[in-house]
Amino acid sequence: MDIGSRPKDDVLVALGRTVRHLRMRRGWSQERLGALARLHRNYVGTIERGEANGTILNLLRVVRTLGVPLPVFAALWDRYVHAGRAVQDVARAR
Repeated sequence: MDIGSRPKDDVLVALGRTVRHLRMRRGWSQERLGALARLHRNYVGTIERGEANGTILNLLRVVRTLGVPLPVFAALWDRYVHAGRAVQDVARAR
């Protein structure tokens, strides 16, 4: 997938959904993830809402804290990007 061809918002929303999915699978609150990753819980919320275009270091910190290998995280994120595209295609067709 060519990220450069996707609107930034789509990429960030998919990133946020990926983080939320993995956090909820662990049964963690945003506050807990933030504390473990040494990030403010409000920042975790902005990531999950697709509002934050954070640094790669913060993203890696979140991924490591969630205990997921980066390739697994990236594959899940890619699925969310494609799912978002499918939803948009259906909406345009109406």
